[in-house]
Amino acid sequence: MQNQNPLATVSEKKLLRQFAIPSIIAMLVSSLYNIVDQFFIGRSIGGLGNAATNIVFPLSISCVACALLFGIGGASAFNLSMGEGNTKRAKYYIGNSATMMFLCGLVLLIISELFMEPMLLFFGSPTSVLGYATEYTRITAIGFPFLILATGGGHLVRADGSPKMTMIINLTGAIINTILDAIFVFGFKWGMTGAAFATIIGQIISFLIVIVYFTHFKTVKLTKDVFIPHGKYLIKIISLGAAPCFNQVAIMIVQIVMNKSLKYYGSHSVYGEEIPITCVGLITKVSQVFFSFIIGISQGLQPIASFNYGAKNYKRVKKAYLLAIRSGAVISIVSFIMFQVFPRQIIGLFDNGTASELYFRFSENYFRIFLFFICICFMQPISSNFFTAIGKPIKGIVLSLTRQILFLLPLILILPIFMGIDGIMYAGPIADFTAALACTIMIIYELKRPEFS
Repeated sequence: MQNQNPLATVSEKKLLRQFAIPSIIAMLVSSLYNIVDQFFIGRSIGGLGNAATNIVFPLSISCVACALLFGIGGASAFNLSMGEGNTKRAKYYIGNSATMMFLCGLVLLIISELFMEPMLLFFGSPTSVLGYATEYTRITAIGFPFLILATGGGHLVRADGSPKMTMIINLTGAIINTILDAIFVFGFKWGMTGAAFATIIGQIISFLIVIVYFTHFKTVKLTKDVFIPHGKYLIKIISLGAAPCFNQVAIMIVQIVMNKSLKYYGSHSVYGEEIPITCVGLITKVSQVFFSFIIGISQGLQPIASFNYGAKNYKRVKKAYLLAIRSGAVISIVSFIMFQVFPRQIIGLFDNGTASELYFRFSENYFRIFLFFICICFMQPISSNFFTAIGKPIKGIVLSLTRQILFLLPLILILPIFMGIDGIMYAGPIADFTAALACTIMIIYELKRPEFS
């Protein structure tokens, strides 16, 4: 059965292309959920609306963290078990993951609705932005269970050997979101409420596609009993999904600290509170387009690495990883050139003509300084997911925490004390460089192990 599986026989280059391209498209489409909202909100409401979506961004990150915990964790456990030839155990990883994703969404929905205003203030919302942020979040929170299962379910679908279906799941929701954004925001003039409704309707449609796919799973049959959570399966799933989950939690923590720092140090600068929060939110979401390529490559690598590591085809695992790294390097260099040369043009896409010269000056500086070492940012996501894929979650967790928690967070707290708001900008390249260095050391040590030699 292992020899008949294309993951064991098709060339690594063809497999990576087959799995990574749909994953990249799916990630790009996912990033459009945020960027499309930013575009329509920015064009109709202006900077305060965009600042509001930045304030609520930690909640979106929380959803992604849950989706990755059980999505990538379940997919990795499934592929490892399939590589070992244990199909009976493998199907429980799919069912348990799906159930936990939906339950996490319900819990996050309840918490968000009960503690909305104090939570948004904790995230760093200025009083001028709080009304917009509350209006948007009251509605989008309803979509959390659907968003988490649609996002995480895509990883389970890809693990079943259907990367194109994962792409369709994300693409369908994003297209619907874009169309409804235009109708609700520009046509009906519903503002933040319209953008929020467009978002959750797209998420619900994607969720329904995942549910339908589960009834026609290709490699194993999903019966009702596999959806009942069991501790022995959840422990394995959570251990393998912890690295990407912790990475998202780290991003969320940094985002909250960043918002608070931008608000405080912005108020003590010529930019004020709102310009830094608005600009950084936009630039973060634009940079997600770059990370969509990198994470898409890492997700395309996952089933190849997991299956072949489980089947003890270590040379195929190493070759697939090195192919992923080379692809990530090319994309990172192109992104570096774009962000250094065209920052004003990029940020101008989200302006309705009311932005000041100070707004553009801060945006250009932030693009060029904070993202200076984006050319080496491909190492950490690909390598962290690689360790998870081969069943070494501790190493994946360590790598996932290097940039955000070990380096970026302390720098955001320390540098502005001496440099003001500019210190936040310089925290980015320092954290990127040190994280890439740590990642390189860990991966060189791993690939020198006897099985990879």
